[in-house]
Amino acid sequence: MKRLWAPWRMEYILDENKHDKCLFCDISKGKSRGRNKREDKKNLILYRGRHCFVLLNRYPYNSGHLMVVPYFHTPTFDGLSDEVLFDIIKTLRDSVGILKKVLTPDGFNMGLNFGKVAGAGMESHMHLHVVPRWTGDTDSMPIIAETRVMPEHLKKTYEKLSRHFLKL
Repeated sequence: MKRLWAPWRMEYILDENKHDKCLFCDISKGKSRGRNKREDKKNLILYRGRHCFVLLNRYPYNSGHLMVVPYFHTPTFDGLSDEVLFDIIKTLRDSVGILKKVLTPDGFNMGLNFGKVAGAGMESHMHLHVVPRWTGDTDSMPIIAETRVMPEHLKKTYEKLSRHFLKL
């Protein structure tokens, strides 16, 4: 029998209302400039911009897996102004730059999933995934053991990245 310790999952599993609310809208409510830093840290929010925010994925594919999320609630690009779209792409570019500097990956996977059939876990609120990749990180564990190996705890990754996002 294989065991993988992931204690942060229990809060999600036991949340009876997880399908009745939008996680991204809930955690973005403090989007004013005088945000609560303790809440941002708890929610793994690295950066709050004018039209979008950046947070680490709580259930990552790899260390440093983050998401760029617009404040505006929409499942697709519908309703997003050119100004918001530009801010999202600029924030994506800046986030990749920080990941390159801090985690020195060899490449990235980036993507959007629109709709459940496309793999969207949070299909009601669009977001862009940024997954750093390293040569050799695609070992046999996900294929043979159906297990991902996370080489660093989320809190440690958050601490490494957060001071760099303060400069944006």
